[in-house]
Amino acid sequence: MGKQGSPKGRRVENYDLDISFGIKEHEFRSLDMQHGGDPPTGRRLSGGDYNWAKVVLAKGMKNNSAKFTPCKGVYVGKRQMWWLHRHIRSIVFTLLLMGFLYLLDSLLFSIFDPAMLQNNFSLQGLSKTEVEMVPRTVKQGPVKLYERLLNLAASSLAEREFKQDSSKLWEEPYPQASSWKPCADKTCPHGKPRNITGYILISANGGLNQQRVAVCNAVAVASLLNATLVIPKFLYSNVWKDPSQFGDIYQEDYFMDMLKDEVNIIKELPPNLKLLDVEAAGSLITDADVSKEATPDEYIKKILPLLLRNRVVHFLGYGNRLGFDPLPYELQRLRCKCNFHALKFVPKIQQIGSLLVRRIRRYDFARSTLDKQLLGNLIPHVPLRHHHTSEGPSKYLALHLRFEIDMVAYSMCEFGGGETERRELRTYREVHFPLLLERLKKSKPLSPEELRKTGKCPLTPEEAALVLAGLGFRHGTYIYLAGSDIYGGQSRMQALTTLFPNLVTKEDLLTPSELAPFRNFSSQLAALDFIACGTSDVFAMTDSGSQLSSLVSGFRTYYGGGHAPTLRPSKKRLSAILSRNKTIGWHNFEGKIRKMIDEGQRMQVRGLGRSIYRHPRCKECMCRH
Repeated sequence: MGKQGSPKGRRVENYDLDISFGIKEHEFRSLDMQHGGDPPTGRRLSGGDYNWAKVVLAKGMKNNSAKFTPCKGVYVGKRQMWWLHRHIRSIVFTLLLMGFLYLLDSLLFSIFDPAMLQNNFSLQGLSKTEVEMVPRTVKQGPVKLYERLLNLAASSLAEREFKQDSSKLWEEPYPQASSWKPCADKTCPHGKPRNITGYILISANGGLNQQRVAVCNAVAVASLLNATLVIPKFLYSNVWKDPSQFGDIYQEDYFMDMLKDEVNIIKELPPNLKLLDVEAAGSLITDADVSKEATPDEYIKKILPLLLRNRVVHFLGYGNRLGFDPLPYELQRLRCKCNFHALKFVPKIQQIGSLLVRRIRRYDFARSTLDKQLLGNLIPHVPLRHHHTSEGPSKYLALHLRFEIDMVAYSMCEFGGGETERRELRTYREVHFPLLLERLKKSKPLSPEELRKTGKCPLTPEEAALVLAGLGFRHGTYIYLAGSDIYGGQSRMQALTTLFPNLVTKEDLLTPSELAPFRNFSSQLAALDFIACGTSDVFAMTDSGSQLSSLVSGFRTYYGGGHAPTLRPSKKRLSAILSRNKTIGWHNFEGKIRKMIDEGQRMQVRGLGRSIYRHPRCKECMCRH
């Protein structure tokens, strides 16, 4: 498929289709007439065209036969018989040819589904008029949303191909963002801490990103209670189904060394404490014992006495705990240091992550601080000898499309799939979200329409495609798609992949053997997405509340130096814009989309109660120069 991992290689097979779609309708008719009605390969005439041909043939025969009337006498009858005898072979041959062509056409139609052909056509090189002539009536899948706006987007992308790209989509719009520099790694002036209280065990739940937050919060709690932290354990989840532990994802020794001047960290409990039954001793702490918003004072009042008495406290299911405000300066700084400096992916993940980045960029050297921080020394800082500078680097946009079935089902929204969709999501909720259903029984739930208006529904692939098209990204933009299987599969992705065909996933860029070590480890696969999104030229999210989007955007803010733009659509604003999809003009739509994104990109410092993992621009994490 061309250069391995190159997005262009994935679309070579469609080149011939581009030619057929470039022929205008009147040219198709001319070709049909010249070749006895035989349609070009890959294009099936409509029933109307077949009827039109039959009518012409019937009228011609009727007009000819009208000349042979009884008033002409026997001579005319003989002449008619002579004419028929002379042309009998031509007539039979014509009828047989028409029958053969009809059968051939039916066979081609059964092999080459017109819907498939239309899905894969390339807009590159087509004029606006030619794009509008592409058939719109072919059913493109079980769900069709915003068809009018998507058609306008296709026309706009075709026009854009003939214009010089002067957009600044690949740049951060506010230069003052570069005045913030990372500085959470500065050493604590108090020296190495002493363990005078006991040991803290952590069992973190959730996926990769929830566990990452839990680890950083655990470091802060250990410092708060002046305790020794045992390397956290990760709980096995029936949802994530990943047995990976801390050392399978992060470099343990690096983690301990980076924080050694702040917190005592060990790999295992001392032998004399391993046999302690923490539950019987009353040292097993669950989410019910410590609330998410618990303040440092609550930890000191509730947890510290247990720690002093039993020497061990085990936080079971420790997730996103320890409120963000108010929190002492040193604890906030320590959480930043843990997240942005101490947690490094293991070389195995860095190595495959570097392959992802190099293959989509088509060059093999580090370019930014983000590359160095996420890939370590596994990507060179200067071009290799075999690198062809004439090719030039290719920019890419990373898109985190949070439209997996768990997100879709939990939202309680509807996405155009009718009763089939409602039945599937209802069944999924009954199996995976029984507590959600119990909670909904006790209150009046909002309707799907109300949920969408209030911005509670995840963006669909169609909506993501419209946002990118409205911003001005080109048809050939390279897009890395992060995330698991999209709900609805390929048919749901049709609009996005038609408008932006150079869309790839880790499964496209990596060989089966390269992916094999990660196959049954969802958190390690998520780490690859984290790297590809973090090092991208532009990162676009569809759900600002997801942990991956939050942590990646914060990482890009911290290390991006003001040159790592992130696109954050407002779901509420977008819903209001799309509610006018039947009447709004494309120029008006573009203006509203760009204004929405611009407001989300404004340079802001962390507000009260906001996550420092997502908003590190604050005195505890970064320094302003």
